[in-house]
Amino acid sequence: MIALAAACLLGLAACSASAPPTRLHTLMPVDYPARAAAAGAGPIAIVLEPITVPAQVDQPQWLVRLPDESVAVLEQERWASPLRDELRQALLEQLAARYGAVETRAPANASPPAVRIALDLRRFESIPGREARIDGVWTLVAGSGAPALRCEAMLREAASAGMPALAAAHRRAVARLAEAIGASLMALRGGGKIVCPPLESQ
Repeated sequence: MIALAAACLLGLAACSASAPPTRLHTLMPVDYPARAAAAGAGPIAIVLEPITVPAQVDQPQWLVRLPDESVAVLEQERWASPLRDELRQALLEQLAARYGAVETRAPANASPPAVRIALDLRRFESIPGREARIDGVWTLVAGSGAPALRCEAMLREAASAGMPALAAAHRRAVARLAEAIGASLMALRGGGKIVCPPLESQ
């Protein structure tokens, strides 16, 4: 009986040793850009709404597009946290570091009102050895009753071979998205006309 238990334990250990390790990736920035010059003093109060992502990528494992246009789920390649949470936290970090944005829980009728930001992604694609792709719409509302600024986001970032390179490409795409949103926040604080910043595919 003891011999049988030992054999089972050895078998489990062998299986564990042969299984490839799970790698966790993040969208959080590695480097923080210098803070942009801003008109006015103090931080910008924002409310970043829960981000929506396509259902097929709303899972721990990476869903990737293959050269034959089929898709595959990579069990050993995962985001460090749920994708929506990774995106949200990465955007908040970028907006805070570069544009002085501070998330608040103030009600919509607070004075001064917080700027409400929403992001609805239609596509979040990972193509190994080729590119990271993010398509969607982001909106910005400067207060209760204020008109919403609605902007398209169509981002491509080239990726070399390897999953770490693909994760880095996604981080660059998120950084460009944060830059576009931040530019609108700066225009709002400076009293200028708020328009969708240019955000072209690369």
